[in-house]
Amino acid sequence: MGIEKNKMADGLNCSRPVYINDYSLYCILGGDKAQILDALKNGRRGTFTTYDVAGVQRPAATIDPVSLAPVPEKKFDNRVNRLSQAALVSVEKTIQKAVEKYGANRVGIFIGSCDNGSEASMAALKCFKETGAFPDDYVLDYQRADFPAQFIAERFGITGMLSVHSTACASSASAFVSARNNLYAGNCDVAIVGGVDIASLSVILGFASLEAMSDKPTNPFSANRSGLTLGDAAVFFVVTKEQCAELCTEKCEGLKVVGFGESDDADHITAPRADGEGAYQAMKAALMDAALDASQIDYVNLHGTGTELNDAMESCAVNRLFGESNHANVPVSSTKALTGHTLGAAGALELAFCCLALQSGRESGTDKNNCGEKEYLLPAHLFDGVVDPELPPLHFVKPGETSKNLKYCMSNSFAFGGCNVSLIVENGLA
Repeated sequence: MGIEKNKMADGLNCSRPVYINDYSLYCILGGDKAQILDALKNGRRGTFTTYDVAGVQRPAATIDPVSLAPVPEKKFDNRVNRLSQAALVSVEKTIQKAVEKYGANRVGIFIGSCDNGSEASMAALKCFKETGAFPDDYVLDYQRADFPAQFIAERFGITGMLSVHSTACASSASAFVSARNNLYAGNCDVAIVGGVDIASLSVILGFASLEAMSDKPTNPFSANRSGLTLGDAAVFFVVTKEQCAELCTEKCEGLKVVGFGESDDADHITAPRADGEGAYQAMKAALMDAALDASQIDYVNLHGTGTELNDAMESCAVNRLFGESNHANVPVSSTKALTGHTLGAAGALELAFCCLALQSGRESGTDKNNCGEKEYLLPAHLFDGVVDPELPPLHFVKPGETSKNLKYCMSNSFAFGGCNVSLIVENGLA
């Protein structure tokens, strides 16, 4: 570690940040950033829907379909794209400016998503079973992996590269890595990066068959945890490799993703490696990429699914990493108890929550040079408070808890197949 620190000090780490010019999000907590931040601060979950799965009631953080407007282009009109459409509203002006400034062929789209139109597939199969034929308007395009990205491209007239990642729960975090790499490779000048996923019936049935779903809202890191709860979300960022004054909204000034870490357990098709080694390596790689020490991280958004295995291995990995720097008391929380596990969108959603926290500093003074004392809101960790004595201790954020120091936030995404991604976002104005 001493050699690594020396390399950082000598400027040899070849830092490659991406700047956040604008971003939007839509989940069970709503689409308004102030409203979402208030819910995160107070540990107030959205209204979950209950589904009957083989006689067992399963909650899910699904958005009422009636609240989502139809997509005007009929060929793209499905629940995934309706959700994307709702999230894109608040960033559409920034995307249009990006297309005008750089050209439609220089804007790339990098999306994380896993569903691929399953609701249309299930409806078509039901029709086939009942009538012996598929519906006349059913097309396989709904199941193409690039369908969510194609919708965005056509909506804004984008002709640049498209990339859709389906690395399970790490999909949109993987999309961020891909966006960074392609920006620096010169394949695009600006990237629309994020994720969209829905808790469709097929996904709910799949997780229920794995015995990974809880019959009550998820209870992460509790001794009483009994599984995950699924949810809907769409999240989009507009990023560049340099700060762009023409695109950057005032509130996003100074926001940049500075650390990108990946690892792969290569251990089991669904279960994480029990000792948390892969998660540890992803977080460590993100720190190295950002030229930071663990002691500089001010908050960690945990993957925290509420399953027995995930929470156990992640608590071990986090405690190990931050304990090495005597920073084991770093504030942490899993926000999945508030939003449900939004699968392919989770990485981007939770990175957006970190951005909201970084932007939440409230000035107690009136100095235009930001010399007043700041207070930052932290996303609360909602659970029953019954700490699992078998897990290493972590500093879970209490509802209403604040911090006077918030410059670097880490967001973890640990997926099926041991696909691990850790991202670090910085508030350059802190």
